[in-house]
Amino acid sequence: MTHIDSGAGLDPVHPVAPPGTRPAGLTRAEVAERVARGQVNDVPVRSSRSLGEIVRANVFTRFNAIIGVLWVVTLFVAPIQDSLFGFVILANTGIGIVQEWRAKKTLDSLAVIGETRPTVRRDGRSEQVPTSSIVLDDLVEIGPGDKIVVDGVCAEADGLEVDESLLTGEADPVVKHPGEQVMSGSFVVAGGGAFQATKVGREAYAAQLAEEASRFTLVHSELRSGISTILKYVTWMMIPAALGLIVTQLVVKSNDFKGSVARTIGGIIPMVPEGLVLLTSVAFAIGVVRLGRKQCLVQELPAIEGLARVDTVCLDKTGTLTEGGMDVTALKPLDGADESRVREVLAALGASDPRPNASLQAIIDAYPDGEGDGGDGDRSLVSTLPFSSARKYSGAAFRAGDGKVTGWLLGAPDVLLSPKDPALAETGRLNEQGLRVLLLARAARDLDGPDPARGARPVALVVLEQRLRPDAAETLRYFADQDVQAKVISGDNAVSVGAVARKLGLSGKAVDARRLPADPADMAKAVDRATVFGRVTPQQKREMVGALQSEGRTVAMTGDGVNDVLALKDADIGVSMGSGSEATRAVAQIVLLNNSFATLPSVVAEGRRVIGNITRVATLFLVKTVYSVLLALLVVAWQVEYPFLPRHLTLLSTLTIGVPAFFLALAPNKERARPHFVRRVMRYSIPGGLLAGVATFVTYLLARHHYTGADALAAETSAATLTLFLISMWVLAIIARPYTWWRLALVAAMGVAFLFVLTVPWLQDFFALRLVGNTMPWAAVGVAVVAAAALEVVWRWVGRRFPV
Repeated sequence: MTHIDSGAGLDPVHPVAPPGTRPAGLTRAEVAERVARGQVNDVPVRSSRSLGEIVRANVFTRFNAIIGVLWVVTLFVAPIQDSLFGFVILANTGIGIVQEWRAKKTLDSLAVIGETRPTVRRDGRSEQVPTSSIVLDDLVEIGPGDKIVVDGVCAEADGLEVDESLLTGEADPVVKHPGEQVMSGSFVVAGGGAFQATKVGREAYAAQLAEEASRFTLVHSELRSGISTILKYVTWMMIPAALGLIVTQLVVKSNDFKGSVARTIGGIIPMVPEGLVLLTSVAFAIGVVRLGRKQCLVQELPAIEGLARVDTVCLDKTGTLTEGGMDVTALKPLDGADESRVREVLAALGASDPRPNASLQAIIDAYPDGEGDGGDGDRSLVSTLPFSSARKYSGAAFRAGDGKVTGWLLGAPDVLLSPKDPALAETGRLNEQGLRVLLLARAARDLDGPDPARGARPVALVVLEQRLRPDAAETLRYFADQDVQAKVISGDNAVSVGAVARKLGLSGKAVDARRLPADPADMAKAVDRATVFGRVTPQQKREMVGALQSEGRTVAMTGDGVNDVLALKDADIGVSMGSGSEATRAVAQIVLLNNSFATLPSVVAEGRRVIGNITRVATLFLVKTVYSVLLALLVVAWQVEYPFLPRHLTLLSTLTIGVPAFFLALAPNKERARPHFVRRVMRYSIPGGLLAGVATFVTYLLARHHYTGADALAAETSAATLTLFLISMWVLAIIARPYTWWRLALVAAMGVAFLFVLTVPWLQDFFALRLVGNTMPWAAVGVAVVAAAALEVVWRWVGRRFPV
């Protein structure tokens, strides 16, 4: 191919090394030697807990310890029927371990798919290796978007700019030259090069942070912290109630020792909401498995919950709403420029960049190097100015056969040209059609000067057509239906971005981010009002996310490019495409490995299912805790026997809480997650538990006055059990609303199961449940009906009086 037309002489910016002068890197023998010495990057980056940690987390809990001790005691002093609660706990714990193990295997397999594979140079050849295979002194090649995975010293630099903000908080990129240090945890924003690894494994600066950030966790979410708060309150209530119950049953009442112990344990066991933590873990774990099947890697488990709370989604246009690739649809020479020469220059610019972005790749595809049809001799690359999201353009300088050097710039027309340049009018018309336009300009200043674009002479417009994702419009409609506001934030021309947004059904005028107010409060109002933003710098993306958060919004940010990293990190939830840069995948909580924006609704739906359903079942569990504590206190105050044996409450818990809660926790739920989990649960649990406890104790007192004789206590227990079952069933019926066929079937099945126990003789004997006579059983039903009606009224009043 011939050389580029000469122009003003330019000093080199980033000199290109002569061929054959690159360091060859380590040899295979040197790599093997370092591996043998243990000088390898062996930090265990885990995507999930180990099997031992899963078992310990599910087995060794505070409540399992309490129940375990009580179970052992019950095995010695009571029939096996009264020990059923222990077997239920064993089954629940087993279910929890199995489900989390399934989630672990899913996460581990997805982590391998999405694993970062840095490029190292060995024996003079470049190859991709796992991060854990990097050894000391390895030569690691880096380019735009690459994460620096170990500490090192810069060995080669071609316009290399590194963002260290995740380590230092300093937003401005740092230009790196050979011999300067690079730190793990930073990432490349422009240019390329290579560095020699000087610290690997746990010695690397960010190794511990990286290990911790990639670890599967069940903490740091409102749901989990809310449940912990509830369990703390439950513990405080249990202690005095249990002590009083022990004293009453063992000391005040002169019952036989074994019977007193059994009834004491029967009073303590239902105070423990033992299945609540289990169901939360199971719901999260099943969520991970479900999303894993859709190629969605949840790097931090609370992200499932977080995205369900999101009310604003900030979308980067390129790679999210549009597919990564583009096509050159037109070339428009300006001021009489020779089109063949323009093609030649574009081909040369494409060949000058070893790591082209999507725009330049489209130009390379349209104008391959070597196909120019004009020129006057060989040309050679002298220096390059890599593309930067902050600059919005790239450049290169070439030396012609006569020794003269010409500099060229390729980038955004509205950045390279003055506002009054006539070429901008044509650009505007094309942008209104949703087309992307790049300007090829001849530089009038040195590329290494403070403002290389000043005085640049326009030569041609390159028109690119972006490929819209076929599922983008449907996904945006989903968010609109779910009352989640979508905002398109892009570095492209605002008019072009607005046209793309309109094609996808997003209305609203596009705003040029360069005209946004600098004051944070004013920016927050401007960002809140508008929907589409163009010409947004990486720092502005971060500021816009912060502005939305200052307005009380929960923000999710999607992106795939290095310019999205800062915003992804600051957003409440960061979502990265699997094909995105290493840096974006490293800071995002959710990675869409299939690169499909359409997967996001599945994540939102999964989060809403988990949170909404756990809120439902938490109410069920805590109603039981409240009425159990109240019954214990009433028994102590009235100095009477505790009405239930452990087998009775095991039966009731299984039919009115355990089995229904498992199905309700995994059911579909599209309601957007709302804050104040503890308040939402307790405002219904407390009145429900109080009414259930009072109604049950009233029936028990009535039965004590009605029955006499040796078997009176068994008859009293049966009547009280009937009332407690019926009121608990009404609580379940309320929690199950709105009704569907399977919810009605679930409630009905639990009622039939209890009726089965009351009518089958051997089950009557097994559970010590036998209704005696007609008067007291019907009285028990009557008390339950009154309590159920009162519960309806109270819950409706609470909903109006204490809205959340």
